[in-house]
Amino acid sequence: MKKQIRFTKMHGIGNDYVYINCFEETVEDPARLARLMSPRRTAVGSDGLILICPSDVADAKMRMFNLDGSEGKMCGNGIRCVGKYLYDNGIARKDTLTVETLSGIKTLRVTAENGEASCLTVDMGEPILTPADIPVLFEGTRMINQPITVLGAEYRITAVSMGNPHAVLFCDDVDGLDLEAIGPAFEHHPLFPEQVNTEFIRPVGPNALQMRVWERGSGETFACGTGACAAAVAAVLNGICEKEKEVTVHLKCGDLFITYAADSHIYMRGAAEKVYEGVYCYEP
Repeated sequence: MKKQIRFTKMHGIGNDYVYINCFEETVEDPARLARLMSPRRTAVGSDGLILICPSDVADAKMRMFNLDGSEGKMCGNGIRCVGKYLYDNGIARKDTLTVETLSGIKTLRVTAENGEASCLTVDMGEPILTPADIPVLFEGTRMINQPITVLGAEYRITAVSMGNPHAVLFCDDVDGLDLEAIGPAFEHHPLFPEQVNTEFIRPVGPNALQMRVWERGSGETFACGTGACAAAVAAVLNGICEKEKEVTVHLKCGDLFITYAADSHIYMRGAAEKVYEGVYCYEP
């Protein structure tokens, strides 16, 4: 007999997930459910699954699963959508929200229009630059603009963790990249023992970047919030952008606004949108 579960489809500038309210629903095997619901032709279609759960230490707890079923520690676009869901549905209807994640408790500031959250600013905490903590197999104190070889070509990367590992590289053309070919090679590069998200960045003006991203466990996605944060950090470390000034990161479906602040915290501002609600039927 098939089981039914209610869900909400939401996206942050094109980075779309299926959200399940675990204040009301029970998910026994979220990894399997992520694999079932994520395919775009035969199911709901998404970059993965996010559970909105009760928390003993915050307004809610977020658990996120990539479309291959692997669990991630943090999702920048996803957490903004979680904040919107909490606010719009009256679970935590206040200007400042807290969300527990596997990379710590994050604080969100809500900007509302017509009674609904439209834009949220997330304190993403401090970037992690120590190689062992990212993790990346590099002997120096920071891996900034260092060469690695991928599919026989040399690239220079900056390694950053925003609760999940990122390799950021700067190039003259991101639109022409064959990410389906080189993305997996970066993701599974032996320097990264837990695999890596890879951001391909083109500077396009003062404190402005164009970005494409290959996410571990999901492939190319239209946006990545932690990736945009990592890109802004790497741009500051490489002298491309200025610290304490908001960096505009252009993605396929919109912009994120990132500030590497004086307190060394990263603040991410961006939209969150609800697409629709539904009921999914599946074999338990």
